Amino acid sequence: MSVAPMRLYDTARRQVVPFEPGPTVTMYTCGITPYDATHIGHAATYLTYDVLQRRLRDRGHETRCVRNITDVDDDLLRKAREVGVHYLDLAAGEIARFDADIEALGLLPAWSEPRATSAIADIRGFIGMVLDRGHAYQSNGAVYFDVSSWPTFGSISALGRDEMLTLAAERGGNPDDPAKRDPLDFVLWQPSAPDEPSWESLWGPGRPGWHIECSALALRELGTTIDLHGGGSDLIFPHHECESAQSEAATGEPFVRHWMHQAMVRMDGEKMSKSLGNLVFVSELRKEWDPRAIRLACMAHHYREPWEWTGDVMPTAAARLQSWSSVGIGDGALEEVRDALDRDLDTPAALAAMDRAASSGQGVSTAAALLGIPL
Repeated sequence: MSVAPMRLYDTARRQVVPFEPGPTVTMYTCGITPYDATHIGHAATYLTYDVLQRRLRDRGHETRCVRNITDVDDDLLRKAREVGVHYLDLAAGEIARFDADIEALGLLPAWSEPRATSAIADIRGFIGMVLDRGHAYQSNGAVYFDVSSWPTFGSISALGRDEMLTLAAERGGNPDDPAKRDPLDFVLWQPSAPDEPSWESLWGPGRPGWHIECSALALRELGTTIDLHGGGSDLIFPHHECESAQSEAATGEPFVRHWMHQAMVRMDGEKMSKSLGNLVFVSELRKEWDPRAIRLACMAHHYREPWEWTGDVMPTAAARLQSWSSVGIGDGALEEVRDALDRDLDTPAALAAMDRAASSGQGVSTAAALLGIPL
């Protein structure tokens, strides 16, 4: 008997569609820029792709998930300058804290976790490919992607030009750069400031732009076309839009078969973010709460729905964990949980099914293990 396909929302197609990869599923999720600690918004994102991998493995697939580390970046360099440490020393400390957090949360290890600084040669080669195909230009010691050469630019985000310009200004796109031909053009290689790391290149000494590292690492680690690319919804534009354009411009092949994005966690009515400072850190939560309850707190919300962090989130999750633990081992709700995950990773429906089973005295340990929660 054939098993019905998993169905997931595809950001670029803007609908829930069958997700039918081959036996080995290649995935790329944008990782951390290690200049601050892991907050609950990060945790929610990485837990989504963790649960996705667990269900894919449960369905018989092998998963290869690459999660990069952006260890050379404007934000990291700015923070290192502020606190007066070498940028790699700052990165090392924050990577260690991140690793401790995700290990405590029970995330599956990444198949590969490459650093941007490991890919400078790959990045230079990648930029050369984009230039050779006529989709980039040199200006003022930098190399820019020419969006006018790419008619489908904007198709993933489905944004108009004015919206893209606004988001580019908010998210590091620097549309006012006078060296650009078009404000939406984005940097592939840039000159370094005197106190920033610098590498030699055919276009002069400098460092990579923000978007290029993920393209170069995805190509190096997983090949030309990957099954699924993920990250927070704040990365749809400009990061993923730019990443897709430059990747396909370089290789001439489709870059991503399925785009999947995690909605934002909010606090005090605003997106939880480092720039706003409205953060709940996983390392602090772990001092008071069982990490399994932190997982449950995130999975209580559908990955595509923004949600608000409030004071009752953790007590509610802890009570749910206790109710499941109290009924012992068993396969209760397992098929319902599988069905829910296959319906666009509906974790709230999965948890509700387990609540019903536990309340009727059925053990739910097998279903909980599928969700990464040992009881």
